[in-house]
Amino acid sequence: MSTAFPRRVTWRATSLSEPIRVPTKLFRRQKSQFKMSRSLDNTQIAACAAAYIVIVGGDYLKEKLVEKEKTKSCKERRYWMHEVYKSRARYNATDLLEDLKRGPSNKFQNFCRMSATDFEYLIQKIGPTICKTDTNMRKCIPVQERLAVTLRFLATGDSFKSLSYLFKFSSQTVSRCIQDVCKALNQELKNEIMLPNNESGWKNIAADFYDKWNFPNCLGAIDGKHIVIQCPANSGSEYYNYKGTFSIVLMAVVNSDYSFTYVDIGCQGRISDGGVLRNTSFFKKLETDELIPQEGILPNTNVSLPYVFVTDEAFALSKNIMKPYSGVYENGNCKRIFNYRLSRARRVVENVFGIMASVFRVFRGPILLEPEKVRDITMTCVLLHNFLRKSRSSNSIYTPPGIFDTENNDGIVIPGSWRSEQNCTKSMLPLQRVPRKSGLEAKMVRDQLAEYFMTSGTVEWQENAK
Repeated sequence: MSTAFPRRVTWRATSLSEPIRVPTKLFRRQKSQFKMSRSLDNTQIAACAAAYIVIVGGDYLKEKLVEKEKTKSCKERRYWMHEVYKSRARYNATDLLEDLKRGPSNKFQNFCRMSATDFEYLIQKIGPTICKTDTNMRKCIPVQERLAVTLRFLATGDSFKSLSYLFKFSSQTVSRCIQDVCKALNQELKNEIMLPNNESGWKNIAADFYDKWNFPNCLGAIDGKHIVIQCPANSGSEYYNYKGTFSIVLMAVVNSDYSFTYVDIGCQGRISDGGVLRNTSFFKKLETDELIPQEGILPNTNVSLPYVFVTDEAFALSKNIMKPYSGVYENGNCKRIFNYRLSRARRVVENVFGIMASVFRVFRGPILLEPEKVRDITMTCVLLHNFLRKSRSSNSIYTPPGIFDTENNDGIVIPGSWRSEQNCTKSMLPLQRVPRKSGLEAKMVRDQLAEYFMTSGTVEWQENAK
């Protein structure tokens, strides 16, 4: 019986969706060989197919088993609510706050860094923004607990894990609460920091500076700090500063009453300290004469000089920015007297940074968060500083008597109590002091102020300058 040779042979591979059609001519040339080895080829094909199934199928089953084990192990570690947090139903942070309010007043004030009255006020302000609703599965975290955990984080700098044990909800929830509350506070308290929008407002600031610090035509003290953070992911040297750490920069202007009038937060630490100020909207308006009044008469004279801001050696001298003379001078020298009078006026911004870091101890070490979150946290502390300084019920709590630097009748500085706390500004590094060239007009303004302090503007205790 003869075997019919097919005119067209079709072979479908297991890994392909379409058949492979082979022309008949290729088989007709080897018809005899085909007849002799047909049974052998079928055996080989069957063996190859079996081997393929064993290899591929085995790998597939192995992957599925590994995946199943991973899924099983993950499910075993997950909790709807960890046992340590289930006691919230018996005693939670709301109960703790109520106990603190009923106890001695200083207990609640120490816990939240403000009075109970201001705490309730902030709840009313941010409540509509951050409040959540209960679900069928669980109750939401109340607004007062969200605010309390945020204030406690700012006051202590404790880790999210540590706060989770105190407030009895997970560290992930602590993180979300702090982020949400900071954003809400920044939005609701944003008007706490405002530059004057008219000439009268600026002149009032200058009058206060002269009355309190004997420096004429002064509109504020400028300074900046590097806020140390952990190295951001995939950032390279973008946030690497001159101290060998990673940071964002807080640039601020402070008035004579120890309050912020302008801040710029978030500039990368690698940018030169002079460049940080130049990149701010404040400096750009100052350079184009759009920000402040042009000139003012010095007290007890007919001399007119530009209004100025006082700074230290980290900034460049200009007609509206006064910095000390470089070098060391003997007693009675006009440059030494100028440096002393300027340092008295500039001390307000140094005290503000020190007090803020003393109260909000989150600045006592590197902040282990992303730059954007650190920016929000820093802005919240700045806004709370101004808010608490203006508050009648919290002013004495936030800045008790003796916390600021003071002077006796001989002009001798008595350090404020914030200076006695070690490492209170460990995460707030000073700006780098770099020699900078100054223009002729700026030098003339400084020289005229130095002459004024030796003549019409002299005070009896300035000879005691050190």
